[in-house]
Amino acid sequence: MADSNEMTINLVVLGRTQTGKSAAGNSLLGSSDFESRCSPSSVTTCCSLGRSCRISGIIRRKGCELALHVRVLDTPSYPHSSLSKEQVRDAVRSALAHHFGEEGLHLALLVLRADLPLCADERDHTIQFIQELLGPTWKDFTAVLLTHADKAEEAAFTEEAYLRSASSTLLSLLSSVQHKYIFLDNQKSIIKEERATVLRKLLNFIRQNNYQVLLLKHSKE
Repeated sequence: MADSNEMTINLVVLGRTQTGKSAAGNSLLGSSDFESRCSPSSVTTCCSLGRSCRISGIIRRKGCELALHVRVLDTPSYPHSSLSKEQVRDAVRSALAHHFGEEGLHLALLVLRADLPLCADERDHTIQFIQELLGPTWKDFTAVLLTHADKAEEAAFTEEAYLRSASSTLLSLLSSVQHKYIFLDNQKSIIKEERATVLRKLLNFIRQNNYQVLLLKHSKE
């Protein structure tokens, strides 16, 4: 926190190619800091940090409104179309330590597509990768962003119906992170009201975690 009237939350987006990581980061920031487009190959090749402007009307403490600042670290996907696992892992580790090494990380946001099934192998590889990045307490500092929720809505799925129909693989993952998940409508999430709703949910996750942060140190294997 910069002072008693402000709060900064540090987030990192992680996930596979074309899940909408960079677009989700832009939605959270209310900007277009990160390049996001349809592509037959991985678009993001290096880590970059985006910062929001001062956000009002989101959080209050002891009856007083706080100004919220959001910092989002965008990362290359894993698996990546041109980078090895080790290259992605080392780049993300270094960027986490560089940008959040002093203040700590509030949440890692695992980005999955709501309109695509999650396979067991994909879940296992993703969890292993996150564990390598964040360590043994990764579950406490990870939430799931289910992007392309608008496509699930087009298929007549409410959030409740979607979860009732979800695979055991996805449900197991959501359970492992204490059901910290958010559906993100890629068509509407940049709208101010939608963004405020998502940020309030993220702040609730952080509050449930007693505002703890994950301290990150740069290390090479």
